[in-house]
Amino acid sequence: MAVSAKSIDSARIATHPSKKGLHWSTILLHATLIFFCAVIVLPLFWVVLMSVKSIPDAYSGSLWPKQFDFTHYGYALQKLPYIWRNFGNSIVVTFSTVLITSACAVLAAYAIVHLRLPGKLLLVSLLVGTLYFPTRLVSIIGIFRIQASLGLINTMPGLILPYVTLNLALSILVMKGIFEQISPEILDAARIDGASSWRILWMVMLPLIANGLVVLLIINFVTAWGEFLLAYTLTNDQAMRTLPVALATAMGGFGEWAWPALAAVYVMAITPGITAFAIAQRWYMKGLQEGALKF
Repeated sequence: MAVSAKSIDSARIATHPSKKGLHWSTILLHATLIFFCAVIVLPLFWVVLMSVKSIPDAYSGSLWPKQFDFTHYGYALQKLPYIWRNFGNSIVVTFSTVLITSACAVLAAYAIVHLRLPGKLLLVSLLVGTLYFPTRLVSIIGIFRIQASLGLINTMPGLILPYVTLNLALSILVMKGIFEQISPEILDAARIDGASSWRILWMVMLPLIANGLVVLLIINFVTAWGEFLLAYTLTNDQAMRTLPVALATAMGGFGEWAWPALAAVYVMAITPGITAFAIAQRWYMKGLQEGALKF
């Protein structure tokens, strides 16, 4: 049966609608995304290049170094004798904070959402209310006095305990948003099968909230790894300080003109955080899509 040219043209139009070009909203959206990516990436790129520049290149004003000099990393390690100790302190404090805070947040959020807890509305309101106060600034004097009275100044527990306390409210609210995405019928079915609350949490809940838990781990990791104010206030021994404090006080050891060496220390300080996020970014984005920040 013959098919007219008009019918063929109509079918082509229906199958492949004409392209009218890019909308201004699409262009604006992509331009905004590129702008914010540039705001984050370009300074990091500049610091990495600065860390491998020679001293003359560092003050020549050019972006790309004429001569690569990787000796600044060795110079930084030589001038900062406690840098590896500071790096180890950051690892111990950060991972202890992440584990303790995440465990407490999971238990608290599970109880708030899926267990009969009297006064849960008041508790959630108090947790949300703490987010509107500059807690670190307001409580810094009280934290110092408590830690001094307990003999925790210049100790790892003296940093871990305040970090856990200050991160706990946000962590509970994040996990609360994750647990609310899970249907209560799943818990009811598990209870009918005879599972206890602990077994439901361990065998049923944790596999379902794995992506949201990654979001929580990343948030606590970034917060603890880059914390400066408490680490500077609660430690006065260079060997007990964390890496951000060592980075901030490195100027006195390098002299006024050693910007490439400072950039090398900065690169060493931010590399673990960037690496951790790069590894976990897939689960992090899935966790955000599943409602990790809906509280």
